[in-house]
Amino acid sequence: MTEQTDVWLVVGLGNPGPSYAGHRHNIGYLVTDELASRMGSPFRAHKSGRADVVEGRLTPPGVPGPRVVLMRGRGYMNESGGPVSTVAKFYGVPAERIIAIHDELDIDFGTLRLKFGGGDNGHNGLRSMRSSLGTGDFFRVRAGIGRPPGRQPVADFVLSNYSTTEKKELPFQIGDAADAIEMLISEGLAKTQSRFNS
Repeated sequence: MTEQTDVWLVVGLGNPGPSYAGHRHNIGYLVTDELASRMGSPFRAHKSGRADVVEGRLTPPGVPGPRVVLMRGRGYMNESGGPVSTVAKFYGVPAERIIAIHDELDIDFGTLRLKFGGGDNGHNGLRSMRSSLGTGDFFRVRAGIGRPPGRQPVADFVLSNYSTTEKKELPFQIGDAADAIEMLISEGLAKTQSRFNS
């Protein structure tokens, strides 16, 4: 398809299936669920078979705004890049209009940071995206999960459920991340960073 620069692709990084649903590594899925709810549309299978998508706008009915495609890959985190590249090509979305939502160990739980470009900081989903897209020049909404307590291995920590205390605060982080994505699309990175990169 030809490039359509009015379209944004919002990628929720995570692992598929109910056994992973509540894990810290799946914050991207949780945020795209919230955005899909705001759009009033359910996820459906993309024709490639590699992802589930929602198409719509993140503006109130009757208010003009760019088209937005939400997506969640059907493969595991370390295979995220292939589905992202496939869906981006299908909708004609360049890398600089892709927003990835992912967990971030180096940010405290409940905190957000937004940026454009950069490395993968050991995150397998970002690494796969950079490899498949051929660039790291896409937006990232980094949802803090903090570092594991004590000597718990990082892999065990990210692939575990939020604590009881964190579960009470999680809806606020999800809502803030969804708000940040809406603002990023409508008002740009600088204003959104000023509000959310606290």
